[in-house]
Amino acid sequence: MSKRSRSRRVFDAALLVAIAMLVVPATPLRAAATPKRIVSLNLCTDELVLRLANRANIASISWLARDPISSNAPDLAAGVPVNHGLAEEIIPLDPDLVLAEMYTTRIAVAMLKATHFPVIEFPLVHSIGDVRSGIREMAELVGEPARGEDLVASFDRDLANIGPPLPGPRPTALVFNANGFTVGAGTLVDDVINRAGLDNVAAHMKLGNYTQLPLEVAVRSDVDVLIVGARRDEPPSLATALLDHPVLSKLGPKTHIVVLPANLWNCGGPEVAEAVARLHAVAAEVVAGRASQ
Repeated sequence: MSKRSRSRRVFDAALLVAIAMLVVPATPLRAAATPKRIVSLNLCTDELVLRLANRANIASISWLARDPISSNAPDLAAGVPVNHGLAEEIIPLDPDLVLAEMYTTRIAVAMLKATHFPVIEFPLVHSIGDVRSGIREMAELVGEPARGEDLVASFDRDLANIGPPLPGPRPTALVFNANGFTVGAGTLVDDVINRAGLDNVAAHMKLGNYTQLPLEVAVRSDVDVLIVGARRDEPPSLATALLDHPVLSKLGPKTHIVVLPANLWNCGGPEVAEAVARLHAVAAEVVAGRASQ
């Protein structure tokens, strides 16, 4: 594609987006042939593409894929060109497959669709079952279905190795993220907590899927496991300062505080099994402690 024609496509896209709705329906998950110039605009799609597609077929991934704090695949991302979710970065690449999530990079997605690039939008992952489906769908899109099945099989082996259900009542748990956000029913986080043998207290509060929870409510919930969904090696901020509140350090021996890296369950990838394993180990400690009393 010539520089002039690329510039024209960017200009035309801007005009179309100016008169179009930015929230457009998701494209069905399908691809006509094995793509050779794949672009990913989202960290979650980045990680699956890096694991499943031939490297030579990846034209660009989001810059977050290289971030060792956010990404589960920074080593795989090394050397792959990156983008910042801007249409003007993507159009010159002339991609034959653009991957995004339904609620991210909306302006870029609208512009790319307006200029008739093939854009596939992945829905949010709500369960462990969705993790398997997402892996298989991505593998089909990039023309590597066998790799997808291998990754699903490895994921299922990791889950099976976690162990059988724990005896007795489920220990209670609550996620307490930066800014006091917690996670309720109908989410991947809730499914992971349940699979680990814990009972997500927020799922019974009828507060919605993602909502802020006052610190006082978190403390009064008197849960067995408080899951801090932030990394201690992140820079200090007002959002994470709440996690270091002295009240949380005085919850007492009953409450286990677990720091779980957010990247283990922010996306629907195979690392979700590690999140289940870590929480299952804590649940087992709680159950063992009960038995010894």
